[in-house]
Amino acid sequence: MVTLDAVTTRVRAANPSPMTLTGTNTYVLGQPTSGDLVVVDPGPRLPIHRAAIEQAVSARGGRITAIVVTHHHRDHSEAVGWARDWGARAYAFDPDRIPGTEPLDDGAVVAVDGLEVVAHHQPGHTADHLCLSIPDTGVVLTGDHVLGEGTTVIAWPDGDLGRYLDSLRALGDLEPTALYPGHGEVIDNPREHIDGLLAHRAQRTDQIKAALAAGRETVDGIVAEVYPGLGSGLRPAAARSVNAHLADLQRQGGAACVGGRWRGT
Repeated sequence: MVTLDAVTTRVRAANPSPMTLTGTNTYVLGQPTSGDLVVVDPGPRLPIHRAAIEQAVSARGGRITAIVVTHHHRDHSEAVGWARDWGARAYAFDPDRIPGTEPLDDGAVVAVDGLEVVAHHQPGHTADHLCLSIPDTGVVLTGDHVLGEGTTVIAWPDGDLGRYLDSLRALGDLEPTALYPGHGEVIDNPREHIDGLLAHRAQRTDQIKAALAAGRETVDGIVAEVYPGLGSGLRPAAARSVNAHLADLQRQGGAACVGGRWRGT
């Protein structure tokens, strides 16, 4: 449990992995003088994690009145059923993908005593992804849209590179003071970090175009060319991102797939 600012406490789940980094970050939000709290991304359904969240709530002398889930991936959403036990309402952009939630549209506000949490639909990692801005602090909670280290997976075909890039630019337009990611540590240089992610994706596209020009025709072949030495456990995620780049190139007329074989155009 870590206090990040006057309204935000972070509780990290004990689910570290190559995909979740040091674990999934759950955030508890509320004004210091208020008893009403919002939980963002309740995380995996682990008893030890629930106990840690409830300890954070108790330390703040409050009660959970709302839960917001940034997207449907299980390490963020699996524990949403705890909302019933806590007597809280749960929200997500696409409730069909997270049973037990109510719709939270782009621009909608979850308000609890003295604090507003504003939803921003920023797809790309997944189609249903939300980021959440806190006007009182200028912070944006980014879920898996932006990680504390490295780059997120574009979870093709649900994820989409073009929408991800648009969402990154929209995130920059919010001019956040800091980014609180779903995995990893606080990002204190949001503009520089976002620009770096945009540049990384442009570089990755160039690498994939070069792999096509060198005769790599399959996703596995491109992964081997672009991610040399990548461990077997991370190859499926890399393949999803390569597929997302190829789909974006195809949409722009820069690549074509014929009989399951890719080529540059």
